Amino acid sequence: MPDDIAPAPLIRSLSWGHMEVEGLAPGKDFKLFPGGGREWDWSETGTQHHPGIGTADVAELLDHGARTIVLSRGMQLQLQVPDSTLAYLAERDIRVHVAETTEAVRIYNELAATEPVGGLFHSTC
Repeated sequence: MPDDIAPAPLIRSLSWGHMEVEGLAPGKDFKLFPGGGREWDWSETGTQHHPGIGTADVAELLDHGARTIVLSRGMQLQLQVPDSTLAYLAERDIRVHVAETTEAVRIYNELAATEPVGGLFHSTC
């Protein structure tokens, strides 16, 4: 990890509808990035399961220096990731991992120790 970039907070626990993240209050859904994070309020960008995670959802992660992004699709893979969002990230040379939430947490926590990673995590469906 570059010395001038703070690591992203680790996800300490995950269960249906509940996540605990290092340095943050417990919550349901999170936006995490180098140096911090916050609860992910879908109403800010109009996010819904379909069409799914939009470019406005990932932009904040990039603004905080994430060079790799982990996108969780929910515990039952109901949250979609449209091709337009993947294209937006590819145009910016951002590596992307898309996975079921449990797997997304594993990938994210592994990357958080070594590179500037960000992620969007949905802890229910």
